[in-house]
Amino acid sequence: MDGDPPCVSRERGKATGPARLRFDGWIAGTGTSSGTRIVLGHWERSPFGPFSDVMLDRADGERLLLAPTPQTADFIALTYTFDAVRIVPVRVSVEAGTWTVTAGALDMRFTMGRRGPLGLLLRAVPGALARRPAWSALLDFPARLLLSGVRTRGGAGGGRREWYGARDLRPIDAVSAVFEGADLGVMAPVEPPVRFGIGSVPRRPSVTRITTTVAWGRGGGDGPLGPLGPGA
Repeated sequence: MDGDPPCVSRERGKATGPARLRFDGWIAGTGTSSGTRIVLGHWERSPFGPFSDVMLDRADGERLLLAPTPQTADFIALTYTFDAVRIVPVRVSVEAGTWTVTAGALDMRFTMGRRGPLGLLLRAVPGALARRPAWSALLDFPARLLLSGVRTRGGAGGGRREWYGARDLRPIDAVSAVFEGADLGVMAPVEPPVRFGIGSVPRRPSVTRITTTVAWGRGGGDGPLGPLGPGA
């Protein structure tokens, strides 16, 4: 592939340096009274262009990914852990603090509340700093203390590593969701934590403005968009 794809930085100069893929957007997480927990990724900028995906940790224990294309599905399924993957259209609209999500058999709507002290603090962090993996690593321990189950760095599937740099946090005040024709009930805490990757979303339903950085492989090789190793 000629040139770097958008939002991808390369570690050059060392044969073992990993390529880093960057995703800028939002992660929304909520529980429901039915026991199903839902995580939405809404990515404004990514190596794949803008897209959204949904992860369901269902009451029966099934971990399900809903992704819009084979390419995004393959990348996410290799990075996280699922029992099933469905490639379906995923559409997200946001208007006046209300999010409407349609993803295959899932119809979901939720409303954000006013940000609290932690959200105000995160918004004060300069964007360039929040995107740095070193900053995410520094915040990993405080995040574990303040937000049970949350991690800001760690290992992922396929030998990858991830860093999460939060830039805003707002609570979710109300949720309605239907999956495969069944009402999932009212909003509930994300309990137990979701089991897709290195950590969970916050226990309290919320929307986080975030930059996710994924270190892809070592020593070159084909990445999700073609050769992404050093010198490609």
